[in-house]
Amino acid sequence: MIHRFTKKGVNFVLDVNSGAVHVLDDTSYAVSGLVDEAMPAECPQSVIDALPDTDPQAVREAYAELYDLKENGQLFAKDDYIDVSKYVPVGAPVKALCLHVAHDCNLRCKYCFASTGDFGQGRKIMPPEIAKKAIDFVIARSGARRNIEVDFFGGEPLMAWDTVTQTVDYARSIEAEHGKKFRFTITTNGLLLDADKQKYINENMDNVVLSLDGRPSVNDEFRKTVNGGGSYDVIVPKFKALVDARDKGKDYYARGTFTSHNLDFANDVLHIAEAGFDRLSVEPVTADPDSGYDLTEADLDKICAEYDRLTDIMEEKKREGNCFSFFHFMVDLNQGPCVIKRLRGCGAGYEYVAVTPDGDVYPCHQFVGKEEFKQGSVLDNTLDLDIAQKFAGMNIYSRPKCQICWAKFYCSGGCSAANYNMNGDMNDSYDLGCEMERKRLECAIYLKAVEHFCAN
Repeated sequence: MIHRFTKKGVNFVLDVNSGAVHVLDDTSYAVSGLVDEAMPAECPQSVIDALPDTDPQAVREAYAELYDLKENGQLFAKDDYIDVSKYVPVGAPVKALCLHVAHDCNLRCKYCFASTGDFGQGRKIMPPEIAKKAIDFVIARSGARRNIEVDFFGGEPLMAWDTVTQTVDYARSIEAEHGKKFRFTITTNGLLLDADKQKYINENMDNVVLSLDGRPSVNDEFRKTVNGGGSYDVIVPKFKALVDARDKGKDYYARGTFTSHNLDFANDVLHIAEAGFDRLSVEPVTADPDSGYDLTEADLDKICAEYDRLTDIMEEKKREGNCFSFFHFMVDLNQGPCVIKRLRGCGAGYEYVAVTPDGDVYPCHQFVGKEEFKQGSVLDNTLDLDIAQKFAGMNIYSRPKCQICWAKFYCSGGCSAANYNMNGDMNDSYDLGCEMERKRLECAIYLKAVEHFCAN
């Protein structure tokens, strides 16, 4: 399987199974559209006849180069991953926790998938004792794995600050005796961020996610306080102070959401970058149909055009020396993650789980509150391995739409929660999300190619 596209006059052919990306001249690109995996060693007359305005010798030379790529396994490569049964783990170690320390929030974001913070379960804070049980749970279930990820999540985790700090202290106090190393992340809306919390986060959190939607008017339309006021003017100075004081070796990124109300979201990406945040993401909203701000197929052309415009902006900023990274445009053309990661994605439900303030375990934060997906409890160290195995068994070959999609090894089958929320079936890919992902990947591949050519 190959995927062909042209962007800004540059012709690309992506070989799906090998991951090879080829930049071709016009003649070779035209020929690539006339051949398939059965191409013979000699250029067929039919290919020459299909390009009457091109010199026949140039066609033959282009064909020969493409045939060499095929023979070298870089064009129409066979799918070596289709027998995935051996990659499905039994009793896989849990290596990451999404710790819901707060099912409460001091914002009332209209598009919040978590019912403005309480996940439909009532507003509550995780007691430190349960958080410590969660640490014990992941240590017990992590097997021989040394590195463990813990994400402090909500709601708004700064509302559970004592739990956050006590959890970090507890994990650090026992990690050596168990041969573990914890890596902490916190996601915050910034309202409660003060100098002491900023200092603690920068000293103890390997990553921090800062929630910001972009321009003041865009951010404040949806990200309102409990009293109905905007949040932009309060949080941006706090975020900037945190980032300015953060060690360069530690990660952070500003994370926003765009809706049908700001389909010109490239302006929001640019605004966040110019506000001083050079690592960022602005994600498409996943909302109930007819919510008034949901994205639909009718918006797709505008969304794709906006990703193209963002590509132009990023290319120009790089030339100016003011580059920034956009999460969805980051792609590794050297085969990226390991084979299992490319086949199955995030590991939700078996390698990664979410823990609620009551200690209940779910496959990930987006499944919390859906009782049919409850997997167990950290209070009694239970984990439903049947549910875990169901999640582990899902991959690009269990999803019919993925099997014929050129982007499958990059998105790894997409998000199970989005599929379930939009289609009621974790293996039925969310079409609009897939279309946006394919567009982002084309933009990312183009930017990577430009970077390569500039470096050489």
